[in-house]
Amino acid sequence: MEPLPEVTDPRVIDGRKIAQDIEAEVKKGVEGFVKEHGIKPALATILVGEHPPSKLYVKLKHWACKRVGIASEDHKFPAQVRQEEIIDLIDTLNKRPEIHGILVQLPLPKHIDERTIMMRIAPEKDVDGFNPLNMGKMLIGREGFLPCTPKGIIRALEEFKIDPQGKEVVVVGHSNVVGKPAAIMLLNRNATVKVCHVYTKDLKSHTREADILIVATGVRGLIKADMVKEGAIVFDVGITWQDERVYGDVDFDDVLPKVKLISPVPGGVGPMTIAILMEHTLMAAKMQMS
Repeated sequence: MEPLPEVTDPRVIDGRKIAQDIEAEVKKGVEGFVKEHGIKPALATILVGEHPPSKLYVKLKHWACKRVGIASEDHKFPAQVRQEEIIDLIDTLNKRPEIHGILVQLPLPKHIDERTIMMRIAPEKDVDGFNPLNMGKMLIGREGFLPCTPKGIIRALEEFKIDPQGKEVVVVGHSNVVGKPAAIMLLNRNATVKVCHVYTKDLKSHTREADILIVATGVRGLIKADMVKEGAIVFDVGITWQDERVYGDVDFDDVLPKVKLISPVPGGVGPMTIAILMEHTLMAAKMQMS
């Protein structure tokens, strides 16, 4: 991948800068943890198959571990692996006290049930926030381990001192990874939240009302300028790989003149997601050692 250009427009959210700040905090915390306990926090990742974007994301997560001083293990399976083999590995990792966080890279092949896999990860090691116990806690406002991408969005809002309370939020996409948890986390912060998806009629009529618009569909260039309110804050979480380049769900150049803030793809929400994962791994290690 080519290096990303410097962010000079104040309307463009520099996810790399926010991620660097989070990682600096985590690195300091890891150093303190090692001094106190004599071991490093440790993350185990599980990758199934040869999906190029997934392989890249896992690699980026291991690079982040190195930067902040977290130990990491990389477990790989072929795409045809039986579900039981993944479950056996998760059970083993759950029992290993020196492994503090477990991450299964999504998506998984169709013959593997993602919900079964996520339920198998011990809630205290669920650094991706997908175990039903952690999801349930989030639903009742007791946020612990949260899905990392929506938490990155919340962190960016905090960075720009934007309080979601009372604001109109529209989330486009209702996945368990981004859409649903983003909606719940913003409801927890007293925003008025509307969730749109593939069955929504007249998407534009909804998105044009949004003070904060979060788009996570994987449809390249879905959101155009005429679908965005003047002065809106837009988070583009969608990723489409085409000709070895990555594109977002928002037609960036078209929408930029209308917005107060916008996250680019790449270099926006992605780096923050990985930094939050590092934060969660340290958090998991501290909880397990207390």
